[in-house]
Amino acid sequence: MPELTETQALPVLPLSSGVVLPNTVATLTLETDESRAAVAAANDGDGRLLLVPRIDGRYARVGTVAVVEESGELPNGLAAAIIRGLHRAALGTGVAGTGTALWVEAHDVTDDVVSARAEELGRELRAVLSVLAERRRSRRLPELLRTTTEPGALADGFGAWSDMPTERKVELLEATDIEARVERALEWARDALAEHEVTEKIRQEVGEGMEKQQREFLLRQQLQAIRKELGEGADDGNTIEELREKAAATELPEAVAAAVTKEIDKLERTSEQSPEHGWIRTWLDTILELPWGVRSDERLDVAEARSILDADHTGLGDVKDRIVEYLAVRKLRADRGLDDAHESARRGSGLILALVGPPGVGKTSLGESVARATGRKFVRVALGGVRDEAEIRGHRRTYVGALPGRIARAFKEAGTMNPVILLDEVDKLGADWRGDPSSALLEVLDPAQNHTFRDHYLDVDLDLSGVLFLATANVMDTIPGPLLDRLEVVRLDGYTEDEKVVIARDHLLARQRERNGLRDDEVTVDDDALRAVVADYTREAGVRNLERELGKLLRKSAAKIAGGESVPPVGIGADDVPALLGRPRFFAEEVRERTSAAGVATGLAVTGTGGDVLFVEATSLPGEPGLTLTGQLGDVMKESAEIAMSYIRANSDALGVEADALEQRRFHVHVPAGAVPKDGPSAGVTMTTALVSRLTGRPVRADVGMTGEVTLQGRVLPIGGLKQKVLAAQRAGLTTVVLPKRNGPDLQDVPESVREHMTFHLAEDVTQVLDWALEPAPVPTPVVAPV
Repeated sequence: MPELTETQALPVLPLSSGVVLPNTVATLTLETDESRAAVAAANDGDGRLLLVPRIDGRYARVGTVAVVEESGELPNGLAAAIIRGLHRAALGTGVAGTGTALWVEAHDVTDDVVSARAEELGRELRAVLSVLAERRRSRRLPELLRTTTEPGALADGFGAWSDMPTERKVELLEATDIEARVERALEWARDALAEHEVTEKIRQEVGEGMEKQQREFLLRQQLQAIRKELGEGADDGNTIEELREKAAATELPEAVAAAVTKEIDKLERTSEQSPEHGWIRTWLDTILELPWGVRSDERLDVAEARSILDADHTGLGDVKDRIVEYLAVRKLRADRGLDDAHESARRGSGLILALVGPPGVGKTSLGESVARATGRKFVRVALGGVRDEAEIRGHRRTYVGALPGRIARAFKEAGTMNPVILLDEVDKLGADWRGDPSSALLEVLDPAQNHTFRDHYLDVDLDLSGVLFLATANVMDTIPGPLLDRLEVVRLDGYTEDEKVVIARDHLLARQRERNGLRDDEVTVDDDALRAVVADYTREAGVRNLERELGKLLRKSAAKIAGGESVPPVGIGADDVPALLGRPRFFAEEVRERTSAAGVATGLAVTGTGGDVLFVEATSLPGEPGLTLTGQLGDVMKESAEIAMSYIRANSDALGVEADALEQRRFHVHVPAGAVPKDGPSAGVTMTTALVSRLTGRPVRADVGMTGEVTLQGRVLPIGGLKQKVLAAQRAGLTTVVLPKRNGPDLQDVPESVREHMTFHLAEDVTQVLDWALEPAPVPTPVVAPV
């Protein structure tokens, strides 16, 4: 431990903002009365005083005995003194002295003999300070190392040279033990060296980054100048300022505006060389191209809308009525200010219709007509074969080539936020490992949710409540239940023969004349010719094939006119049709020919292309008892055949079937065409009739078609698709249709023009079906015995 060798009374000069260590020279500004009094007392004596640091109102335990080398005034008029520190001294008690200064007893502290440990620490300190001096390019530190040999003095010199906090310097001053003092100084020197290395590394990295940015900036400036000289690289209008102006001019919702502002700020901070720059810019371009706040002026004139729908399409009364009802409600709400007063009610007042029917009945074209009638823009979104959920909701922005979904793109294409969007072929959506698009449509087509639809790419809310959605489908069986629950289904079951003739005359002919370069007065087709084309060359629910045949008619006529074989006007009558279209493809006598033999019955079915007739053929042959079914029948249809066979076996006597006809016989039921899959329960009565016809030898009437499910008790149960089946019967030339009695009210859906020319029988039991469908049993001729 150091010893207190001498005690002397010295004036105290408090240091409030620094520390003067031994063997150092400092210039002190004498700003306080006590500091000036201390220097004055020292000058009156031997020039010595005690420098004591004062921290937080208290004096340090150890001070520095110093001598005043010189005192005077600075150029600014303040008193100052040059003071040189001599050695440490411990503070004692206060004593009386001259002047107004504070005097204390100062006990001089002398250093111990330097230990080996202190020598080792001193050498290490010297090595660290040498590296620090080199790194900092200091001029004072090398001088200190050259002139100082003692470890304690070296530690004091380092403390005076460094910019360490005052608290550390006081701690160094109070360290009277040399070994402890040097150890503290070594620790702080290492910290200073490490801090300098980190600072230097950061400075170097920042400098390199700035140099790179400056270099890139200069190169880009030069590149712009070169492009300008070459007349290339014109500004594409996507500068930060222009983006901000465009965002400000667009009527963005509050949340969308905040997201756009955030992305513009991010774009401004991102280098053009960064891939993220392109992603942000593309996102901003996409979202600002959407028609935010733009809405079509909706036409709410109900009468005018009805006239437009009638002019564009013949028939389809159910759909037209629903559109007119929607517009009437919109008009009332607008007139009474309900949309503005009740925002939540307005969101649920949109129209989401599903038009379900066979191909060619005008589902897609009806969407365009609805848009024209309501004064809105029209967008068609084709969904057939779509298997990726991202097609609806969009891709995440992190993916390369990401795009918004089809719903968001539909707004951009329409240019308004309230268009008519036609979701075409919604029944043909697929699903695989990429997701289920039909599930993504649940939110789109739900009026309670679609005002906050969120596209994955845009990641902002889109309000779909103002959109008029029309979905089209050929069948409902493949539409998932939850999605079908959100759709208001309107069935389009096809056209009658008279309606097809009107459609061909008023719509199809004009379109085909234009496509084939003919004027209206050059080729005319009379109604008899149109009816011949409908009856003999097409058998469909819609009019797509009819339009093809009319196009063929007009092309043949156009070729004759262009070749000089005919001189306009050219009239086409019913007798001219075979020469232009070839032999008829369908015959009214087909059913009569097919059912002329016993065991063949005519049934009615519904397929994806509309209603159709199917023939059920039954035969029996000797062999092992059993039932063979062919014609690609589904499980339900196979069960119907089994039920029919069981019913006949159980009621053979009542049906007039001889027991021998059922014994040791194998029955075969075939439903052409064999390449077409078939299923459903509605062929039950037809199979029963065909089997009974074969077993009794009574042919089925050629003008009768039938449909209905049969039970083991012979009850006839109701079926679906009645209108399509009746229209198919009419197209096939049938005049009598046997239906389940519980389907009687559904006949109101059949056009009156069809009902007037057909006879309908409503059956509760299969025996009634047999009575109406089978020819009467032949009356045996009496044998007259010879006289």
